[in-house]
This record gives sequence, structure tokens and C-alpha cells, in this order.
Amino acid sequence: MLKIYKIGGGIIDNQVELSDFLHLFSQEKSPKILVHGGGKGASKLLQQLGIEPKMVDGRRITDQETLNVVTGLYAGNINKSIVAQLQKFNINALGLSGADANCITATKRPVHTIDYGFVGDLDEKSVDAARLQSFIESNLTPVLCAITHDKKGNLYNTNADTIASQVAIALSKFYQVELNFCFDKVGVLRDINDDSSLISSINNKEYQQLKADKIIFEGMIPKLDNAFEVIAAGVKQVNLVHALNIHTETKTVLC
Repeated sequence: MLKIYKIGGGIIDNQVELSDFLHLFSQEKSPKILVHGGGKGASKLLQQLGIEPKMVDGRRITDQETLNVVTGLYAGNINKSIVAQLQKFNINALGLSGADANCITATKRPVHTIDYGFVGDLDEKSVDAARLQSFIESNLTPVLCAITHDKKGNLYNTNADTIASQVAIALSKFYQVELNFCFDKVGVLRDINDDSSLISSINNKEYQQLKADKIIFEGMIPKLDNAFEVIAAGVKQVNLVHALNIHTETKTVLC
């Protein structure tokens, strides 16, 4: 079983929790991959540099100046800090952007009503699964950031959930894959303010009913829609789990 973990803003922004998560991650005995986003650090750094962050519906507009900053932060400071911490925990980690070893190629998001700038979209051919498999078989642990490329010399800011999903799908040709979306809730909740209302497992039929009943709504819907697409594409299991609960049964299992 190959286990893929994706971490995002909440955990990236908290250095104590990030260190605790990485320690837990290092204890996972199965082959593994870590995919990380950038947290709120990009907006902070942009403001410090006098560049106004631009967001539309929670998605970053990435002009050239912004791309320069997020590339340095995601592929540089955050990625290498994670790799260094994993080395401390005796995990031989390999920090990668999509451009490194041509792991992940993207296409520039087309302009419809909004020009997102240097934002990359992925498809089923984007991930070089054989290359990632070669790293894993060499006892390396890939740590992938949210920067991709197009083989034409351009870098792109790319959604980390999308990267984790496409990597999981691509590698399901070689392994049974478990994909873990790690965030700051214990899983999918019937009541967002009550951790004891955890839904421990959901299949697609149950999910459609929970959406219709408006028990699951707003921000969770894109994440869960994506997760069920991943399962339909051949990934064995997808979990939504608190980043500090990855070795417990407290999670939502999608099947």
C-alpha cells in the first residue's frame, strides 16, 4: 500500500503542529508521498513586498510578480524546511516541484471570465508515475510542492489538492493507493461545530443524499466531489482526517 498525505494551510502555518505532523508521518512504515500547499505565508510575504494579493472565490490570481514569490516560498522555503525536518526524523525525503525530474506537467488555465494568470491545470497525463515510482523504489520519500511546469520553460501555481489527487490516480497503476487529505477537522461532520458528529464512512450514494439534505454543504462539497472522482479513477481509499490523527481510526473514510 502506498500512502499519500496532503497537508494545507492550517498545518503549514503552525510550526509546532507541522513538526508534530511530520513526526507522525515519519512513523508511517508504508511507502509514502507528501504533498503540501503554501498556507497563508504567501499573502503575508506578498504584502511585505508591497504586492497586493488577489483572490477570486478563494483562488489566487497569479501574475508574474506573485509567481516569483510563491515559487520561492512553496518550492523553496516551505519545501526545503519540510525536507530538512523529515531528515531529522530519519526519512530520506526528496523535495520536488513538478519541474524537477519532469514529475508533473501542467497546462495554463484558459481564460474564460477570469484570467488566473500563471495557474496550471492537470489532466490524466500530467504525472510521470514511473518517475515517482523510481524514487519510491529507491527508498526516497517524495515531498511535492504546489508548483508545476509546462516543458516550455514556464512555471505554474497549481492547486495542491489537485496535485495529490492526480498523483494518487497515476500511481494506482503501480500500487494500491490510500490518499489522505489532512486538515484541521477530525473528518466530515454532521455539525461543523461538533467533533462528536463525525461521519466515519461515506459511499457516493450516501454522499449525494447528505448533499441533498444540506448536511454537507459549501466548502466541503468541492473536496468531496474531487475525492469521489479519485475513487472512481482507481484509488483504493480516500480519507479525510485531522493532521494529528493520521494513526488513529478517527477519520472519515470514503469508499
